[in-house]
Amino acid sequence: MLLAILANAVVIFFLNFPALEHDPFLLVLDHFFLSFFLVEAMVKIKVLSWPVYWKDGWNRFDFLVVVFSLPSLLSGLIDVPDTSAVLVLRMFRMLRLLRFFRFIPHIGKLLEGLLRAVKSSVFVLISFAVITFLLSLFTCTAFRGVAPEYFGNPLISAYSIFQLFTVEGWNEIPSLIAERWQDPVWSFFAKLYFVFIVLGGGMFGMSFVTAIFVDEMTLDNNRDLEKKIDMLTRKIGELERALKR
Repeated sequence: MLLAILANAVVIFFLNFPALEHDPFLLVLDHFFLSFFLVEAMVKIKVLSWPVYWKDGWNRFDFLVVVFSLPSLLSGLIDVPDTSAVLVLRMFRMLRLLRFFRFIPHIGKLLEGLLRAVKSSVFVLISFAVITFLLSLFTCTAFRGVAPEYFGNPLISAYSIFQLFTVEGWNEIPSLIAERWQDPVWSFFAKLYFVFIVLGGGMFGMSFVTAIFVDEMTLDNNRDLEKKIDMLTRKIGELERALKR
């Protein structure tokens, strides 16, 4: 079944090339795989019964993907004037590739660590968003007349500030402002202002958020080590008490 999912993904990959989008052979293959997945779901439901089938999370996932992909199969039987929705549903079927994650070792622990990291990072992310919001407003007010394409309104300014946090275009933006301002004193302070933004938000801020996220992701390993150390400490204590007797 996983080989069929992979083969269907390859077919959908080629169907996204403009020259092969309406290739009859590839479309037949795509409809064949969708029919195959539909039959697979029906056989599983008949063999396992609906309650048992629906209890499994991967079965629910596969069933929903197949159901939402059915209009793609009907498009081969009837004339559909707008094929954009069909193409989206076809791409939705690519989600079945997520089944390969089942073979990743300790995927359950990884997902638990990811969820725990997201929960622990919520307040840090909110604080980071507030800082981005304040900086975007201040920068919009100060530089929208000089560089409207970067700071023309608060939304564009927030995107530009986040772009600076990722250290992308950190030198082009202040250089453009300095070139348009044509005042050496104000140009210097503008460049200094953006240097502080890159240092504070990009190098220290983003690194801080990443450090907290990674630390929570790897917390399980530290807990396992702590449990082993505690167990060894108890055993050593028991041996010492036994020797004293």
